Amino acid sequence: MAFTPLNALNAFLAVARRRSFAAAASELGVSPSALSQSVQKLEDRLGIALLARTTRSVALTEAGRRLLEQAGPAVNQALEALKSASARPGEVTGKVRLTLPQIAMEPVLAPILPRFHARFPEVEVEIQIDNRRADIVAEGLDAGITLEEFIARDMIHVRLTGEARFLVVGAPRYIKRRGSPKTPRDLLQHDCICIHSPNTGEIWPWDLERGKKTWRVPVRGTFTSNDTRLTVMLAEAGLGLAYVFEPDVAAPLASGRLEIVLEEFSARVPGFFLYFPSRAQVSPAFRAFIDVARESMARGPAARAR
Repeated sequence: MAFTPLNALNAFLAVARRRSFAAAASELGVSPSALSQSVQKLEDRLGIALLARTTRSVALTEAGRRLLEQAGPAVNQALEALKSASARPGEVTGKVRLTLPQIAMEPVLAPILPRFHARFPEVEVEIQIDNRRADIVAEGLDAGITLEEFIARDMIHVRLTGEARFLVVGAPRYIKRRGSPKTPRDLLQHDCICIHSPNTGEIWPWDLERGKKTWRVPVRGTFTSNDTRLTVMLAEAGLGLAYVFEPDVAAPLASGRLEIVLEEFSARVPGFFLYFPSRAQVSPAFRAFIDVARESMARGPAARAR
């Protein structure tokens, strides 16, 4: 088989991960037309289509998907090795690419970043806030942060927080007007600020528990969102009950802007974890990030939560 230029391969990988020629061109510092020509030459060399293009979107063909999954991690490792080769002895350089849901940003990742940057200022950190379940291998990411229940079995995971609760909360004005639910089933009679799944688009039921008994309540309401801050804002405005991660409402609970209802039914989760492929070759930059994340877990409030 003829030699495939690495520049063209890297161009394809950038487009495949971003699903956009414009976004990939901005990342690589080239024009979209030049990037398109580079990918076209690669497809011509291979004799197959890697991308299905329309005027509005870019999608991977089956061959493109295989190339992304197989070549993506290796190219990333090669690029990181080139950066490390130019570093001074003992200096850690490179890039760490992470994905995590919005609810993990402030309580989980935000405390880690200042400490990591202070110790390793030459390492770039690229953060993808995404509530869907990302394929970190195909998308060229080093790791993700999520709840333990969403981590595939073939992933290594490192604990970042202790146990936490998901609470049902409401503004005092709403509770005064509508009353406080006494059982999970009472939620069916309340205005609930719904959450839709980023993967299916369906409205998520609210999970509650007490002892060994669990409830999955198909709540409904006027408002639906997948944005945590908006959900909290709507709840504070008295527009309905909200189902939220406890750290995200610490301030409004402390100030009295929100109150917990059905607290004895609050669902508990083991906490958030950093996860990455077990077969991955961990770069020095990502290894440094893991070490700092573990230190943050040991020193921060999450350790006391355990």
